[in-house]
Amino acid sequence: MSREDAKSIARELKNQVIILGGIVALMWLLEIVDRFFLRGALDIYGIIPHSTIGLRGILFAPFLHGNFFHLAANTVPFVTLGWLIMLRETSDFFIVSAITMLVSGLGVWLTAPSNSLHIGASGVVFGYLGFLLLRGYFERSIISIALSLIVGFFYGSLIWGVLPSQIGISWQGHLFGFIGGAIAARLLPQRKPVS
Repeated sequence: MSREDAKSIARELKNQVIILGGIVALMWLLEIVDRFFLRGALDIYGIIPHSTIGLRGILFAPFLHGNFFHLAANTVPFVTLGWLIMLRETSDFFIVSAITMLVSGLGVWLTAPSNSLHIGASGVVFGYLGFLLLRGYFERSIISIALSLIVGFFYGSLIWGVLPSQIGISWQGHLFGFIGGAIAARLLPQRKPVS
């Protein structure tokens, strides 16, 4: 590896840390402000199913959380799986995030009970999981298949979260997030040039 290649890799890694760190810092800052100063008032910007105003939650819900435990539970898989998506190209992270936010958010808005409010990054986390598990299948390269197997080994048990199992947990967000990740896994290889 040349010196220039090493500098390029270091620069890319720095960008990835800034992107992931910045998003996580924003989530934590919003939760601190919301809990200590606004007493949970920001949560109303989550997804409110079947309500026109509730559509704004598709954009805002992933950045809002019910409490610090909820946020902490989403932070580690968000950073880990998000970084694994960035390994090939940092731009993949933004594409996968956008697709999973849209599919997860619309799925929740269309299928969840009308009197509910949905917040949290878990739909996006499940999107990352779906993308990473299925990327190997769609790309059919040794590296992406190996990465899919590694992610399956460490995070495969999360898949049960797509089933309705616990009151207060948005299984719809998990399910449609996973579907959004699968859609992203299907779409992304098509835009890559074949070498």
